Order: sequence, then C-alpha cells, then structure tokens
Amino acid sequence: MDTVVSYLISANPETKKKDVVWFALNDDRPLFAFAGICTEFKGDRGTKSKPIPGPHLVYGFTTTAPNAVVEPIYPKAMPVILTTEEERDVWLRAPWDEAKALQRPLPDDALHIVARGADKEDQAAAALSAPRLRASPV
Repeated sequence: MDTVVSYLISANPETKKKDVVWFALNDDRPLFAFAGICTEFKGDRGTKSKPIPGPHLVYGFTTTAPNAVVEPIYPKAMPVILTTEEERDVWLRAPWDEAKALQRPLPDDALHIVARGADKEDQAAAALSAPRLRASPV
C-alpha cells in the first residue's frame, strides 16, 4: 500500500463532515505494509441462523500508540507500519522476541499527511501508481 486513510474523529467545522486524511511516507508515496497476524479459527462464523462451520483463516493488522502526526486525527491508535524489506522479513520470519520490537509507532518525521478533505480517493496517489502493479507482501 502507498497511503493510509483515516477519518477525523470530529467533524470539520466548515463542512460539518468528517474530513478524510491521507497519510504516506512521503510525497512519492513509496510502498509499505501493515504488520498483521493470521490464525485458524475452528468455530462457526456467520449469523446464528446461517452459521458457517470452521475452520476459517482469520486475520487482522496490529496497532500501536499513535505518533504525533496521527494522534490529532486518531488519538486511539495507529497501524504498525513496516517500511523496509528487512522489517517485513523480520515480521514474517523472526522469532517473536525479535519481531515484537517492530510493534511501535513510526517516528514523527516518517509519516506525513499528503491529502486532506472530503475526497475519498487520493487522486495524487492514483496518478503516481497507475502504471505499477499493486501487490501485498505475503
């Protein structure tokens, strides 16, 4: 992914709507990844009237305390962001004692607001990434 989007907790006083805020590592929007976990759930999912028996692969991304850039927009948390090939490799392959050190906020100067407003699509990122393939690291 090359940008993260978040909504302001409170409405913009001018528009009375929650602004969309786009974050990136810099204006060139280099790719990065969220640290996540995946596990097998053996129970039922779905509704009580239409349960879907397991096993199911379930996943989620990990969060940490927000840095100074994210906190004014979303004070509760921010995703754990992996910015280098080495960080992704450590997260995927290292023992937990080593990998857990990556569960930290990015330094304040490592994440920037690159767009803000009512537009729910990051037009600048779309123009930058149009010719390249998009894939998530696995």
